[in-house]
Amino acid sequence: MPDLPYSHELDVALEAASEAAAILARHAEGARESWEKSEDNPVTKADLEADSAIVERLRGAFPADAILSEETARDPGRTAKPRAWIVDPMDGTKEFIQRIPEFAVSIALVERSEPVVGVIANPSARVVVFGTRGGGTHRAPLDGPPRALRTQAVRASISACERLADARVIASRTEISRDQLAAYAEWFAKLVPVGSIAWKLAVVACGEADLNVSVAPKNEWDVCAGDLLLREAGGIYCAFDGSIRRYNQPDPLIAAGMVAGPPGLVAEFCDREAAKRC
Repeated sequence: MPDLPYSHELDVALEAASEAAAILARHAEGARESWEKSEDNPVTKADLEADSAIVERLRGAFPADAILSEETARDPGRTAKPRAWIVDPMDGTKEFIQRIPEFAVSIALVERSEPVVGVIANPSARVVVFGTRGGGTHRAPLDGPPRALRTQAVRASISACERLADARVIASRTEISRDQLAAYAEWFAKLVPVGSIAWKLAVVACGEADLNVSVAPKNEWDVCAGDLLLREAGGIYCAFDGSIRRYNQPDPLIAAGMVAGPPGLVAEFCDREAAKRC
């Protein structure tokens, strides 16, 4: 594979994601001790150790960049900086605790509010999906240093599905169990529960599912890397009204429902959603 745009930044992100994934895999073999940061918001020792490893590597390589991470104090001046790393050391903590192999490390670089590097690593599946703006999305076995990952990588692209009625849609296990997607279920051929929104976006970017629909609030660190992967794989990630997120905002919460997949499917979904609300 030739050098990609933001090649150095990608290599550092791949190294950080690989190290964090190894930490999560090691903790996954143990008791998986956890506690609640807030209601229905668990954290584990694995989250914190992986976060420290990622932040240390990013700060060492790019000391001038801001970092927005779920698990550490947010840099109060981050929005004034042209570049920010947006990190979730483990998206899918609930799945990790329940021993469901659908959790992932998510690392993104944003430049002037636009994602330019994205890496999502699933330590259970031993898969990493990565991309850069203008360089495409790639999938590789999670094994070895960045050069090895690039050598083994294959180009990824979104599904060729053209009709919502034919779509295999992956969605939050929690949202499905709470019937939050009941109003949409008949629109699709199949609705499948999958953990970790970061991992779901990577799966859609690789064409292994046709669409992701989510109605619950998300944070930038949950979805920024996946957004970049989708864009570079030929897809789109947007709110139900079609608006596109700009990242490193003062408030990282994304309250709107979001949909991800091929532009045609996303447009059909958004059109039906708009009609439903009239």
